[in-house]
Parts: sequence; structure tokens; C-alpha cells
Amino acid sequence: MAQPGLTERELRAWRTSFQMLELLRTRVEQQLQSASGLSNADYTVLAVLSEAPEGRMRVYELGRVAGWEKSRMHHQLTRMSGRGLITRERCGSRGTHAVITAKGLATLKDAVPGHAREVRRLFVDRLTPEELDRFADTAAKILDNLQADQSPA
Repeated sequence: MAQPGLTERELRAWRTSFQMLELLRTRVEQQLQSASGLSNADYTVLAVLSEAPEGRMRVYELGRVAGWEKSRMHHQLTRMSGRGLITRERCGSRGTHAVITAKGLATLKDAVPGHAREVRRLFVDRLTPEELDRFADTAAKILDNLQADQSPA
């Protein structure tokens, strides 16, 4: 039995959401890149590590928090290590920690104000506080489903 297509209402919601997320991601990436030389991926890794105890986290855990596959995380950390933003340190017989460097922390601290202004300008300031809460609730509902639907790595 064939799966029915999307209704006009469903298609409108899907296309609008998808286009909004793509354009928002692109605009934020452009601001980060031009202001600090960071990509969204760089910013994500630095932000997560900056909040971790001692600025360090097991690589597998960092990948889980970021929602990335092992190979994507490996390549990202290789690029960032080459730029002096993070280091990798062995832990135990098979584990590795990603550790934010002083340069990485300074780069992140320099990037945060402009990034926050851009997120506020493009997203936060366009919604009332009530709309922002509804948006967060709706996004969390979809995110929870996506995370529950993920096959284990």
C-alpha cells in the first residue's frame, strides 16, 4: 500500500521549516566565519569543551553531545588541532580526550558576543517571549523524537 503524500498544510510547514533552518544556519555560519574565522562546527566543539570540566571531554562523548558520527568528529578535531584550538590526549588504553587550548578558549570568547548578537538579530528578536517558548517546546518535541529514533552507533 502506497504511503500518501503530504497535504498542502504539511508540505508548507515542512518546506518553511527546512528553508528557515538552512538559511539561519548559513547566515550564522557567515557571521562566525567573517568575524572570527570559526565554522559552526568549530564553534560547537569549542562551546561544548569550554563548559566541560577542565575543558576536556572524551571524544566519543563529545560526538554524542554534538550528535555527530565518529568520522565527522575525527575530521573536525584533526582540523581544529592543526589550528591550535584543541589538543587530543590519550586516556586509558583506548580512549581519547579532546581538550580546549588557551587559544581555542580565547577564540571562542572573542566570537561569543558577535555570535550572540547575530542569533538575537536573526532569531530571538523576531519572536515574542511566548512564541520563543512555544518554538523551543516544538523543537524539543521533534528533537526528542529524532534522538529516540537514532540507531545506536
